[in-house]
Amino acid sequence: MQKLVFAAVSRNYFNMPIWIAQHRGMLADEGLDVAIELYEGVDEVTNRLRDGRAQLAYGITEHVILDSEAGGFLEIIGGNVNRLPFSFVTGKAIRTFEDLRGKTVGVSSLDAGSSSLVMKLLSARGLEYPRDYKMRAVGPILARWELLQSGQIDAGLQGAPLNYMAIDQGFPSLCEPRQEVPYFQFTSLNADSRWAAANNAIVQPFMRAFVRAHQWFFANRDAVTPIAMAETGITADYALRAWDEYTADEIFPRDGDANTAAVQALIEISSLIRAVPNRVKSSANDYINRDYLDAAQKQLEPKSAHKV
Repeated sequence: MQKLVFAAVSRNYFNMPIWIAQHRGMLADEGLDVAIELYEGVDEVTNRLRDGRAQLAYGITEHVILDSEAGGFLEIIGGNVNRLPFSFVTGKAIRTFEDLRGKTVGVSSLDAGSSSLVMKLLSARGLEYPRDYKMRAVGPILARWELLQSGQIDAGLQGAPLNYMAIDQGFPSLCEPRQEVPYFQFTSLNADSRWAAANNAIVQPFMRAFVRAHQWFFANRDAVTPIAMAETGITADYALRAWDEYTADEIFPRDGDANTAAVQALIEISSLIRAVPNRVKSSANDYINRDYLDAAQKQLEPKSAHKV
């Protein structure tokens, strides 16, 4: 068995495809022994991918773009959260965006990810950072949910199914970002391009399992539920609601691919907020390497598909 380290953020529902690949034996079928390591900090995931402590990761797509523009070697080789599964949830005393003046919004990182989206959403309502509100890097959605409940932050993006839980407990949702930004590549399957190129014999079987996991996710609503419950700690009803949303709006990609329009939207929003001097790349496809995914999809096609 070929050993491999896969890094991801927290116990997020985002991680369902890799958990499915492990639980259903798809990785083992490909001769892979994959250690899935979870970290509470999104920066920690990217750092481990960058320095080789992890070989593959579900990471913040904006980190790949910023790394590439700085001369780094990270690349997107597959999709993950291709559309936003978030609600913008606030403390119970906050009822309007105007109530957020002087308040603190919790984000995953000040350098990328949810902070770009928060700044975009609030700017559209006349609130500018840092003039009108503060941002605090507190980590992923689980941490934001805990801090929101304790009053240590006043608002933050909450992803399915934690957004359902928050709303059910009386925490207001001021907006649903997917309605305003239909496509946004929040996270993706990322790798160091040098490692991937040198280890095609590892990447290729991984990508076959990756594609199979996405196909299985969409086809097995009830069977996905116990995996989601075991890995995230949510109850069956919330697991089912999350599956319904993720499949109905294809938040996960059916084919495992990153979404070009979603990456482009991220680039454009990021460029409005973060100055990237001497930008080298401007097109989404410049950051995506689909060679491994394309090969895996062809290898998984039924033999009949190759007949004329």
